[in-house]
Amino acid sequence: MKLSTSRIMLPVLLVVLAASSGCGIVNGIRAKSELNDGALAYRTGDYAQAQQHFEKAIALDPAQKNAPLFRARSIEQQSRGGNEAKAREAIVAYQEIMRNDPYNEEAYNGIARMYRVLKDDAALTEWVRTRANDNNAPGEKRALALTFLASEKRKCSNDITEKTENKQTVTKDGKAVIEFKKPKDQGEFDTAQRCVNEGLEFANQAISLDANSEAAFASKANLLREASRLAQMEGNQARRDELERQFTETNRRYEQLRDENKRKKDAAASPSPPTT
Repeated sequence: MKLSTSRIMLPVLLVVLAASSGCGIVNGIRAKSELNDGALAYRTGDYAQAQQHFEKAIALDPAQKNAPLFRARSIEQQSRGGNEAKAREAIVAYQEIMRNDPYNEEAYNGIARMYRVLKDDAALTEWVRTRANDNNAPGEKRALALTFLASEKRKCSNDITEKTENKQTVTKDGKAVIEFKKPKDQGEFDTAQRCVNEGLEFANQAISLDANSEAAFASKANLLREASRLAQMEGNQARRDELERQFTETNRRYEQLRDENKRKKDAAASPSPPTT
């Protein structure tokens, strides 16, 4: 009796598929074992060993969702102390995650931290600016990016207004108060003014995207206080009074949001009442 080719090939195909499936299951088990070993090494502070385990897990099971992030974290830990090579390696690892998950916040924040380790302020600002200008990003994420940019502008002004030569202590109504003096260098004052104006634009954009952003209102309040200092430097009392009014109003909103968020956190942390 002559067997058909299809009857001969079917058992062979089933054997191949079974073996392939079994291999996948085995690799999945081995990958989980590598993940566990990596987690143990991470907890004990052996980040290089942890990285190796996580990389083996990825090689065994590329579909692993957590391993790439664990790997990036272990590389980041090795950047502590200013290891620039590891900081750059961590950036690449986080970027790989974001290629598949563009709005992964852990990866996004990880890259920002690595730019700080590298002390690359220009790259950090550009990284955050990219998120701020991403119209496809969720509004609250863009608001956070804009708030960061606003805070950087506030720092730009504050570095000037806080210079010893740009302030003096005077006595008013029997109390010592600080007054701010205009820098001798007009260019220095113009820089501070430009930073404050740009910072307020960023803060207002952030608030327009997330009207309940505690951080955005805090940033705006700080910038208004900086603007008030600059008005005092120019001797413009009317403008200073108006800016102080705006500061008080904005700071009140910040405090409301801060207190509301604290109540929410406290409520979430409180144990549920027993049911009867």
